[in-house]
Amino acid sequence: MIESKAEKHRGVSTAGELSDIANVPRSRSYDVLESLEKKGFVKTKNGKPARYTAISPSEALENTKKNTQETASEEIKKLNNLKNTSLINKLTGMHTKGEIPTDLCDLSGSLKGRNNLYNHIEYIVGKAEKRVLISATEKEIKGIIQQFTPLFKKLKNRKINIKIATQINSQTKEFIDDIRQFAEVRNTDNKARFCIVDGKEIVIMLLDDSEIHPVYDVGIWANTHLAKDLEQIYSK
Repeated sequence: MIESKAEKHRGVSTAGELSDIANVPRSRSYDVLESLEKKGFVKTKNGKPARYTAISPSEALENTKKNTQETASEEIKKLNNLKNTSLINKLTGMHTKGEIPTDLCDLSGSLKGRNNLYNHIEYIVGKAEKRVLISATEKEIKGIIQQFTPLFKKLKNRKINIKIATQINSQTKEFIDDIRQFAEVRNTDNKARFCIVDGKEIVIMLLDDSEIHPVYDVGIWANTHLAKDLEQIYSK
């Protein structure tokens, strides 16, 4: 069957034609096209042989967003279903009984990548019983506020005292004003990057965030009395 000029303009092709263009085995081209169709990147036009056409970039983007949301929802559902299983209950019991560290590895650890650093900070801050102290640079304060504001709201309801030290200027004031209802914010010229919870646990980011890509950020976590000492010095 001879394709119209309009079809050629739209990029309508058979699997065999695409196989020749891409220089791949025809059996492989069917697998690739099937995968692209499931992802919402191409559409199939019925006929013998079947013909394929690419959808618009904007529609492909929307399909990708929808598929990502569905996949994420399924994964979150699976994780939520684990909460009350016997496995989690058993692991929780083991963790509770082993609260007193017997190894240096139980007292400290290293963290790589800003996402991992912030996720661990979010974890220990979520366990706070009395107070939280965060020191952040003007470059990262926006990201910290965006990620932690929902948690700060919960901590305020639990009457947890939150203090944040950062550089307050025209670039940061807008974000800082948004968080003042949940935390006490003060200005500092110190560019230290750390988080202390209850004077016990501390996460220290070791690198200058203005000189390092977030992926390569590095920090350490420790459960140590030094956290209380640093908290007292920094709170003066």
